[in-house]
Amino acid sequence: QTNEKRVEWLKNGVLKVLQAKYGNLYRRDNVVLSGTHTHSGLGGYFQYTLFMITSKGYIKASTQALVNGIVRSIDIAHRNIRPGRIYMNRGDLEDSSINRSPHSYLNNPQRERDRYKSNTDKQVVVLKFTDLDGDGIGLLSWFAVHAVSMNYTNQMVSSDNMGYASYLLEQDKNRGALPGQGAFVAGFSSSNLGDVSPNTRGPVCVNTGLPCDYLNSSCPVGGTKMCKAFGPGGDMFDSTSIIAHNIYKRAKELYGKADKEVTGFLHSINATHTVRTHTHTHTHTNLQTHTCLIKKISLAHTFWIETLCQTCKPALGHSFAAGTTDGGGDLNFTQGAVVGDPFWDEIRDVLLGKPSNETQECHHPKPILFNTGEVKPLPWHPDVVDVQILLIGSVAVVAAPGEMTTMSGRRLREAVKQELESEGKLKDIEVVISGLSNIYTHYITTYEEYQVQRYEGASTIYGPHTLSAYLQEYRGLARAIAQGGVAKLPAGPQPPLFEDSRLFNLLPAAALDRKPANSSFGDVLQQVYPVYRVVRRADKTFVTVEIYHNRTSTWEVVCTDASWETRFRWLKGSGRQSNVTVEWHIPLQAAAGSYRIRHLGHAKQLQGSRPVVTPYEGVSAVFAVTPSYYHQ
Repeated sequence: QTNEKRVEWLKNGVLKVLQAKYGNLYRRDNVVLSGTHTHSGLGGYFQYTLFMITSKGYIKASTQALVNGIVRSIDIAHRNIRPGRIYMNRGDLEDSSINRSPHSYLNNPQRERDRYKSNTDKQVVVLKFTDLDGDGIGLLSWFAVHAVSMNYTNQMVSSDNMGYASYLLEQDKNRGALPGQGAFVAGFSSSNLGDVSPNTRGPVCVNTGLPCDYLNSSCPVGGTKMCKAFGPGGDMFDSTSIIAHNIYKRAKELYGKADKEVTGFLHSINATHTVRTHTHTHTHTNLQTHTCLIKKISLAHTFWIETLCQTCKPALGHSFAAGTTDGGGDLNFTQGAVVGDPFWDEIRDVLLGKPSNETQECHHPKPILFNTGEVKPLPWHPDVVDVQILLIGSVAVVAAPGEMTTMSGRRLREAVKQELESEGKLKDIEVVISGLSNIYTHYITTYEEYQVQRYEGASTIYGPHTLSAYLQEYRGLARAIAQGGVAKLPAGPQPPLFEDSRLFNLLPAAALDRKPANSSFGDVLQQVYPVYRVVRRADKTFVTVEIYHNRTSTWEVVCTDASWETRFRWLKGSGRQSNVTVEWHIPLQAAAGSYRIRHLGHAKQLQGSRPVVTPYEGVSAVFAVTPSYYHQ
């Protein structure tokens, strides 16, 4: 009933473009957006208020760039569809992850913990895709580890350890191709990584070198900010590289030995009808008003106990502001807080309003810092979420809309597997969790972990029974598949549309660019050295490194800003001037020859009275790269 433009969330935006191009081929029920996960990416594409605040508003340009990139990748895949085969393999990867909240994990039942050898999941699951001749065309892999090897001091866009692992495998398989341009595609997906850190040296107090407090991850002097986890490398670049190489090598090994072919019927079921494309099912649920039925297995017996539970309106606890050992908060919050702080509670009451008694009781023992489910007018957190399962033969991919802890993921995998195999038609199902899918709802802990209220529990926004609600929803989806796709699932509530005029953007418009007198955009400020010796240590790009071919008198691009060995640093100066530093960390395998570095950018200037954005480029002098020689 309004003429205002409506803005849809990211997945809706992608689906709208796909529908215009392909009709009903790609739909909400057979498309999953699952993030590799990085803490060094761009923001501004999530329309819920809490996320708009942290990214200085809703940035249309960010959203459109993501939509365009995702759709373009689907276009490329669509044009290259051909018959093929899928093979599966799995194996463990050690020395690449630790549990960052072991105290919470230990609150899970002893009998349950005794079933597993570690407090994190070490398995790597690989799907190998080949054509009918057996030639490899791609890989999908799942491993549970946070992408926080690049720590909070990083100010460059980076895909972190999982993205670098993908880069390494694609460079390995696409010999000579630039990043993102080869035929082989390697996807490394997140899993139940909620309490899993890649900083394997663990947390210490950086000002004393002593261990942090076990429960609170705090230090006697400096609090949570001084408690930091490190490793395994000497700095964040080294650590990212080590973890990425570990993941890449294990995935490559499993890929090479994958010989269990994935076979079976391909079904498709959604909330209202059945089609025959890929096996999956999908629905929506409103988690802030969800009534769930808990099924718990007795530790002493073998029967199920059924009790009712209730999820809550979204809220974040005090320990959310404490951060984690991978990056602590700046204020005087600590993890493990089950009692509120009067000072911060009073500030909350003034800014957001006091949480209702109902919400406080529902979230107990969480002391509420942000009662996001009760703040108006725009929603601060999602209440309608996607729950979705893709079943491809004997592999079930559970698309989870958040960060599940290790034990939460184990319970979900087991529950889905039981339901899928309950009718006897599906056997030996491999269930993988693909986290951060479709929409983001923070963390999902077990009920027992929630009681400890470390960062993960404080960030479980729908209350202590969040996992139980998800278990019930995913059981229902899996049961519908097990029954042959004949069950008619209710469509559920639909995701909201956001009025464009009610979304805010705190970023000022880009100012005009200026350059020093008697200079041009793209002028090189500091030239390269004439010779470098190697020592042991996209479609569009800001940076190219190019080698000269004498035979053809041409320059060939050997790497771009997507390459690990390049770093692009932009520094805003005074008076609307800025400087760019381009680094090329020359790899050992670099061919000897003549090279140059090019920077490509855009500048905003006035032409008459109208601001115009024009391209420019800067090119370094030619320099030589020579091989390094070593004497035994």
